[in-house]
Amino acid sequence: MANVSVYNIEGKEVGSIELNDAVFGVAVNEHLVHMAVVNQLANKRQGTQKAKTRSEVRGGGKKPWRQKGTGHARQGSTRSPQWTGGGVVFAPTPRDYSFKMNKKEKKAALKSALSSRVLENKLIVLDEINFDEIKTKRFQDVLHKLEVNKALVVLEDGNTNVEVSARNIPDIKTARTNTINVFDVLKYNTVIVTKAAVTTIEEVYA
Repeated sequence: MANVSVYNIEGKEVGSIELNDAVFGVAVNEHLVHMAVVNQLANKRQGTQKAKTRSEVRGGGKKPWRQKGTGHARQGSTRSPQWTGGGVVFAPTPRDYSFKMNKKEKKAALKSALSSRVLENKLIVLDEINFDEIKTKRFQDVLHKLEVNKALVVLEDGNTNVEVSARNIPDIKTARTNTINVFDVLKYNTVIVTKAAVTTIEEVYA
């Protein structure tokens, strides 16, 4: 099992924790990780792009010039694709880009992403982080003491004051244990997790 240092909100090491290899020590499956990221981004797409084909463009009913004798190429409509203002060949139409991944594949991809953060020493475990009031400056102080600037902060459920305190800080995102995903884990330079959140993640994904 991987042994990771535990820090307090002052940035001081206060102990260590054994991470479950079934979640934080699996072999990284790059294919599944890539598929999970593509899946998440594809599912976010609206798919509302639309361009008109020659049958949908307005106008162009009259033949621009007679068939023969003008020296021009023959034309039947000013709304043909080669004309300015004409229709688009093979125009895009609204479509659904989303696709499904199996639950086991999603689970394995998230484990791979978390394991890669541990291997790269980009996972920080906090003993706890609790605020009596919503205070952005206090959260910034915690990040400064941990020497972190772009991070995903995974919290246990019910830690509302900390979530709201981090809301206005650029390049910082908070997530609960049931909302973490592969894209966010890989997007941020560092993943900060509380001990309580680690326990919950291991219970759910082990």
